[in-house]
Amino acid sequence: MAPLLIDDAARARLADRFGAELAGPWCDALPGLVTRLTAKWQLEVREARPGNTGRTLLCTGPGGDLRVLKLTPDPEVARLEFTGLSAWAGCSRVVQVLDADLDANAILLEGLVPGTELTGRAVPWAELGELLDQLHSAEPRGEFRRLADGIEFIFDLSERRRRESPAAEHLSADVLANGRERALALATSGPVTLLHGDLHPANVLDAGPGRGAVAIDPRPGLGDPSLDAVDFVYVPMVAGGTIDDGIAALAPHVADFDAERVRAWCVAMAPLIALPSLRRGARTPFTDAVLELAS
Repeated sequence: MAPLLIDDAARARLADRFGAELAGPWCDALPGLVTRLTAKWQLEVREARPGNTGRTLLCTGPGGDLRVLKLTPDPEVARLEFTGLSAWAGCSRVVQVLDADLDANAILLEGLVPGTELTGRAVPWAELGELLDQLHSAEPRGEFRRLADGIEFIFDLSERRRRESPAAEHLSADVLANGRERALALATSGPVTLLHGDLHPANVLDAGPGRGAVAIDPRPGLGDPSLDAVDFVYVPMVAGGTIDDGIAALAPHVADFDAERVRAWCVAMAPLIALPSLRRGARTPFTDAVLELAS
């Protein structure tokens, strides 16, 4: 039985992200697009994975190996990811591109085995440090958005999501606006490198004993490398620790680690860290601690 390519929940996520006028027709056309691309690249779809900006299809390649077909309704999302991954070609701790069809907003990637997310698992801090150093030492080739533009976009999107969800009861527009102001001040100062832009435990996979932690799903841009550390520095806080615990765990493994800027980014992005749980109506000790940082 062929896997279901798109379900109602996936349609709703894409409509939330891109608007129904773009997401609806794209979802309707998805089966035909997949048929064409799987024939082109000799793929057999095994499984469809959820995503907020498109669909990720785990496939069997012509040699029986695992390959990943990424599809999105947004040409700029596909272009940025392809351009970033092309800059990181040859980096062992970044997923590698096998091919692309940017006219179809499609990227074909190597499969990572076992491909387990780091979410809820012990962070391999040394591997993460090597990953960050590889990301930030790459030469940017092609056009990338400025970090400040990305900050404006994500805070605009977050304000709409806050306003239209249970999060509005616990996260005020003023707190979100303060976070935006702090983030923009950081985004327009400090060093500038090529960034992953969306580095968190669900976007780092275990690629097995020979390779370890590998980053996927970048939203690349040019800006302060300290931003890429934020979500991992927050990890000890989930278990009742502090941001300083995360900084102490990561700092020895990253070249030119700037603890003060990482801490400042953690404060600036705190409203966004708390928002997903608050949108679900789940206020927890962790979200309370994060909101205290944001105030």
